[in-house]
Amino acid sequence: MPVIKALFYSMKKFLITALAVLFVIEFSSCKVRKMDTSDKVNIVCSIFPEYDWARNILGDDDDATTLTLLEKNGVDLHSYIPSSTDLSTVADCNLLFYTGGKSHTWITDILNNSSNTNQTVINLMEVLKDQLKKDGPDATDYDEHLWLSVKNAKIACSYFTETLCQLLPDSADRYKSRLADYMKKLDAMDLSLQGVVQASQNKTLIICDRFPFRYLAEDYGIQYCAPFSNCAGQREPGAEAIDLLSETLVKLNSSAVIVLENSDKKIAKTVIGNAKKPNCDILTMDSMQSVTLRQAFAGVTYISQMQKNLESLQKALK
Repeated sequence: MPVIKALFYSMKKFLITALAVLFVIEFSSCKVRKMDTSDKVNIVCSIFPEYDWARNILGDDDDATTLTLLEKNGVDLHSYIPSSTDLSTVADCNLLFYTGGKSHTWITDILNNSSNTNQTVINLMEVLKDQLKKDGPDATDYDEHLWLSVKNAKIACSYFTETLCQLLPDSADRYKSRLADYMKKLDAMDLSLQGVVQASQNKTLIICDRFPFRYLAEDYGIQYCAPFSNCAGQREPGAEAIDLLSETLVKLNSSAVIVLENSDKKIAKTVIGNAKKPNCDILTMDSMQSVTLRQAFAGVTYISQMQKNLESLQKALK
């Protein structure tokens, strides 16, 4: 099974690289490229958190921009394979707000070969380079899940607004006003998370899944026990990892374990069974990597998902 999974990820990398290379060849060979001829600034955001931050700052009535969510169909950051339309969308937009890191090398490849001179790029991992945390032994590997820190979200929103104001100075006052309103919501969420952790006796989360919450945990001094060090890849934990989780669950007498959105809860059920704690709850925290555009239109927001995460934290850290 590990060999099959390794082969899958190698094939995925090959497909993405092949698509990017083919697009770059086509892009470079065109003497004239069809660009959007409207007066609007075309803004593209790679994943949902960036998209939701942007739409809060732009507002619903902004007629100077168009806003597009690139990864909109519920496939998470690490599994996403871009379409040819995605490649064109990235190449043609005026303002690109993307996460960066190894999951978005295909975007970087397009940008490095782009002849679009009317493009501004915000790479979240570059904006937050001082906050980056290493993700494994490789010195160039960093945890990409920066958006799960509300503190990082505030920095990112301020940077996006500053960039937007430079592109559209006539609308700068409106964007700054909306940023100020949104910052109040982020500040309130930050304080709520801090309060939950400070009020709890147990400061350790038991994660029975992949682990994208390092930035959030370290913001508030939350300890964690997890079977994997990161969120990339679909792997099965070894017996030692299961035993450690079960032993920690018993030792701390925790009332709940944490899984990610869309989890099959298999690891959690095994850990709870081994620990002989049948009444232990399985709580969900949302990494927001696979929020769809449909969900965004239906009312899902960055704040709403962080609120759900806060509620799970409050129960798990009793």
